[in-house]
Amino acid sequence: MEIDIDYLIQGYAQGYFLMADDTGNLGWYSSRKRAIIPLDDRFRYPKSLRRVLNQERFSVSINRDFLGVMTGCADRETTWISPELKEIYWQFYKAGWAYSFETWQGNQLAGGILGIVIGGAFIGESMFYRIPEGSKVAMVKLVERLRHRNFLLFDAQMMNSHLERFGACTVNEQEYSLLLQQAIAQTCSFDEPI
Repeated sequence: MEIDIDYLIQGYAQGYFLMADDTGNLGWYSSRKRAIIPLDDRFRYPKSLRRVLNQERFSVSINRDFLGVMTGCADRETTWISPELKEIYWQFYKAGWAYSFETWQGNQLAGGILGIVIGGAFIGESMFYRIPEGSKVAMVKLVERLRHRNFLLFDAQMMNSHLERFGACTVNEQEYSLLLQQAIAQTCSFDEPI
């Protein structure tokens, strides 16, 4: 399968994202109400998670097991991550656009977030967990990292109740487009050693 990475990244840079439908056909999507994770003091998380973070049961890494995170994100009853999209993510990863932000318990992958980085924008594609709290800890640690690296945007694409617990909010297409353009104009380094 021939993949035009530059063309696809351009689509993300214009505010679209790829998803497969129920039949596995891949298409571009956008959302009139775009979900974003705030990188300021609006970001929050449940008190119970604070205890888990204080116990330091999880370690974090970037791209230690990209395939494992991608597979974990796709492994659900209904998934928008088709085999074709997996191949695209893999090519993005090899070209330095896609990243997995992982939590580990010992040598076991506990959870992770799959995302695409363009400038100062982290576009979250999916998340999963194998060990309870694994993906939640990944979310908190990822936000800390994005703040530390001066990222402007953490795009979560579509709102759900899980994201709302972290202070996620929605912005309209115009606001999102402005945020995205400001973010991708930044030069931010995501994958320096943790």
